[in-house]
Amino acid sequence: MKKNKTRDRILDASLMLFNSIGEPNVTTLLISDELEISPGNLYYHFKSKGDIVTELYERFESEMAELLAVPDDAVISLDQYGFFAHVLFETVARYRFLYQDLVNVLSRYPQLQPGFQRLLSRKRRAFQRVCLSFQAQGTMAIAEEELDSLCEQLTLTSCYWVSFDSLSHLDERESVDPGRGVYQMLRLIQPYLSPEEHEQLRLISQDYRC
Repeated sequence: MKKNKTRDRILDASLMLFNSIGEPNVTTLLISDELEISPGNLYYHFKSKGDIVTELYERFESEMAELLAVPDDAVISLDQYGFFAHVLFETVARYRFLYQDLVNVLSRYPQLQPGFQRLLSRKRRAFQRVCLSFQAQGTMAIAEEELDSLCEQLTLTSCYWVSFDSLSHLDERESVDPGRGVYQMLRLIQPYLSPEEHEQLRLISQDYRC
């Protein structure tokens, strides 16, 4: 139990440091100092910083996989879509160090690349199932080629919003606003919704408007 507790503390402290000052600026010595444990104690649980990053990513992917498992026959309302986008961006915000410099993270830790490819496919598939549900209910009218483009745009926004948002406060890594990303995800689908749904979308999205 004590071993697991120390391991979890290392992961939690590492995640906090990665998010607040940037993963490249964090060393295992800094992590052990933050926890007031010896470097040898940290090394007992994780042989390198790369092992910590990998385990944090696995934790993140597990949370995202559960969220993105949208059933083919799901009947999804606009309210549910808003909640889905909210939880998605909150999860990404908790592990934002992965997304703040995604290409460089994947270059430094190539072991993460297959996982991110899986995640990309899951995101695209989840958005497609959401839109197909809207279509089946008659709340969305969209051509097939436009549907592909919309799902690609939703996937892109979910992947790169954190990086884009960080540009507005480069000196404040702790200043993260998932709500702005949710607002964009809601507005992206608006042009394809029936007129009756526009007012509902406006009401849902106003809580996220800056």
